[in-house]
Amino acid sequence: MSEFPGVLRVGDLEVAVSVSERRKSVRLTVERDSSVVAIVPPQVSKAELVRMVENKRTWLYGKLAEKRDLGVPPPAKEYISGEGFLYLGRSYRLRIIESGCVKLIRGRLELPKGGGAKELVDWYRRVGDPWLRRRVPSWASRMGAELTGLRVRPLGYRWGSCSQDGQINIHWATMQLPPSLIDYVLVHELAHLQRPDHGPDFWRIVDRTLPGYAEHRERLRRAGNNLWLPEEGR
Repeated sequence: MSEFPGVLRVGDLEVAVSVSERRKSVRLTVERDSSVVAIVPPQVSKAELVRMVENKRTWLYGKLAEKRDLGVPPPAKEYISGEGFLYLGRSYRLRIIESGCVKLIRGRLELPKGGGAKELVDWYRRVGDPWLRRRVPSWASRMGAELTGLRVRPLGYRWGSCSQDGQINIHWATMQLPPSLIDYVLVHELAHLQRPDHGPDFWRIVDRTLPGYAEHRERLRRAGNNLWLPEEGR
């Protein structure tokens, strides 16, 4: 483990490296903030990872170009009456109230005075947990995936993740997406319970479950740039 620095430079690419005992193979991704991330099992050497990054260079450049195509991220939100926040693909205006808790009522998202990012992130997590728990069983059953648990939590710039024990994690920010795109995120993570990589077998599982997934993937790529993701909620 000590062989890896926090950031590995390979030519003009900077790769943030973390070691996970639970990984059996290298996971190499380009996150929504255009950072390149590698999660590696302990037995992988620095030389092996460098070779893998070099072999994936064309793919990485392509993904980085896609991120640049998305344009400028949206401006920071203000926690004032009238500001819009997405929930399940629809925009709801804030209404600042004197006291209480965040709740969606009569088409308005109520936020107590003095509240901000933390309270809203907590609300997305609170409403996301039961919504996703109602949604995921039918997909898991259809795919024959052995799901042991689900958590809604910050995941940096990843939509979701899964563990070898059958648990999936979903980023709270997905609750801003339309339900059809949330379904794609769920199917993607459930497919990882069967295939940990992004090889042909993985995409065959996704396609068999969600025909036309490529359209969903493209829509998700573009939608990601419009979502609210404060520093403290990542």
